[in-house]
Amino acid sequence: MKKKRLSKSIRKFIRQQKARIRRGVLDLKKQEELIQELYRPYLKFRNPVSENKS
Repeated sequence: MKKKRLSKSIRKFIRQQKARIRRGVLDLKKQEELIQELYRPYLKFRNPVSENKS
């Protein structure tokens, strides 16, 4: 089964936002939190089973 990918425009947006976060935030833990928040709306609908396991 082929794994679905995000659209090109969403990938470009995420790449740009990650660069903005990395330039603007010096704390590595805060960077990781912000990047995870960035992915959350796009990955939520893609794999709902993994979030319900806990």
